[in-house]
Amino acid sequence: MSNQEEQNKGQQNENINSKDFLIGSLIGGIVGASVALLFAPKAGKELRGELNQGASTLKERASDWKDVAYEKGTEWKDYAKETSAQVQKNVTEKSHELGDKFKETTKTIQEKINTAQEDADVVKETAEEAAEEVAEAIDAAAKDVKNQG
Repeated sequence: MSNQEEQNKGQQNENINSKDFLIGSLIGGIVGASVALLFAPKAGKELRGELNQGASTLKERASDWKDVAYEKGTEWKDYAKETSAQVQKNVTEKSHELGDKFKETTKTIQEKINTAQEDADVVKETAEEAAEEVAEAIDAAAKDVKNQG
């Protein structure tokens, strides 16, 4: 291990130790203050009054937080409804567009098939006519050969 790596590792350990010390000091301070308040020589009425006041304050804060949570929940519900409606509308529109394109494409393909079928029928008729003409020409040539011979 190089000297630089050892210094970096030492600094990391020192940083971790510093963080642990600060966290421990903070927790110790909170616990110490709590214990001092609980065991401070106060009259029972005074201590109960402070505890009741603290409980009332906590209850008010919880009520405020409940109201805020209810408002935010209502806002999110409305937002979800709006977004859901918009998504549904978009899906419906796209579905109709795709359906229309599908119908149009199907119609175009059917027209091309019909045109190809008509062209095939024309070719078939033309081929039949040509075959008849060839057959007639062969018959005529055969008669000519027979008449000459």
